[in-house]
Amino acid sequence: MKVLFACGGTGGHINPALAIAEIIKSKYPDAEFLFAGTPNGMEAKLVPQAGYRLETIKVAGFQRQLSLENIGRNIKAVAYLATSGKRAKEIITGFKPDIAIGTGGYAAGPVIRKAARMGIPTAIHEQNAYPGVTNKLLAKEVDYVMLTVKEALDYMDKDKFEHSITGLPVRGGIRKMSKSEARRKLGFDDSFTILSFGGSLGAGCINDTMTETIKWHTKKGLKINHIHGYGGNGRDTFPKAMADAGIPMKSDRLRITEYINDMDVCLAAADLVVCRSGASTLAELQAAGKASILIPSPIVAGNHQYHNAMVLGKAGAAVVIEQKNATNEKIISTIEELYNDRDKAEVMSHNASKLHLDDTNGRILAVIDKLYAKTK
Repeated sequence: MKVLFACGGTGGHINPALAIAEIIKSKYPDAEFLFAGTPNGMEAKLVPQAGYRLETIKVAGFQRQLSLENIGRNIKAVAYLATSGKRAKEIITGFKPDIAIGTGGYAAGPVIRKAARMGIPTAIHEQNAYPGVTNKLLAKEVDYVMLTVKEALDYMDKDKFEHSITGLPVRGGIRKMSKSEARRKLGFDDSFTILSFGGSLGAGCINDTMTETIKWHTKKGLKINHIHGYGGNGRDTFPKAMADAGIPMKSDRLRITEYINDMDVCLAAADLVVCRSGASTLAELQAAGKASILIPSPIVAGNHQYHNAMVLGKAGAAVVIEQKNATNEKIISTIEELYNDRDKAEVMSHNASKLHLDDTNGRILAVIDKLYAKTK
């Protein structure tokens, strides 16, 4: 089997493609893979790091806000659009894939569209509850649409394509460690444990509120363990804020670092998670069965993080607080409520677990098998 993946832009589009490749290899160990993406996106780093070959194609999105800079970007996007079809065909004819799969991002558009029109069995995977523009357009052309959550169908012409809810594949080991074991590994006791982070770069809003939250529970002497990842953007500010408050970065109740490299352990240890609401993060919260306070990023396409968060919010698995409302007082009072009402936190955790699909890999393989059967 030869599989062509098209994806790009952010890790949220690239990592699912890499995960699906691993799922395919579990059943088809001799499968060959090629990735198509942009030369300057995260795929240029992540795909080769994972051991796969990447062919590049120049594509860019159109900017809606009017400015001299955006006019220049739109001129470049038009120029790329004029050549993208030819380049997509070169990639496809050079590799001769049996099937092609798009997981979002601008690069997926011309490649998957060309593959579909060349008669190659095609599918897309949509990670978010609010679908991206590229996938909404491709849904009408591909053979199959895989969705992380059913709520995405509310924004698509669902009668015009075959689809299934596959969920989103998450890293292995997320559910393999008990809470007590994880806490011992981190050097904590069995007290209420908070995990907070804003991604590899960090989120200013979350860093600001966690600065005050850590001051609050530390100075009150509450039995709270707290793990916080402040990210690259907090490198110059968060450690200083802790030093100014006389709070250590590491103690028997605190572990504050720029980046969390052992997320599986930290997630297993947590009673409550405070974070953004990217699709991969939420899939991991569900797999681990964790109560959460979600603060969606307001600067993402289609406000999709808010829609993602509301899937958990409506299921009683999370408290969703939009960034404009995420005051220190609001966050701290929500944490205090859950700290004092462990039963409520436990119910939220249980509700998160109920959203998790245990058979995501099998559901994705079923789609792959359908596509591959078309080549026989």
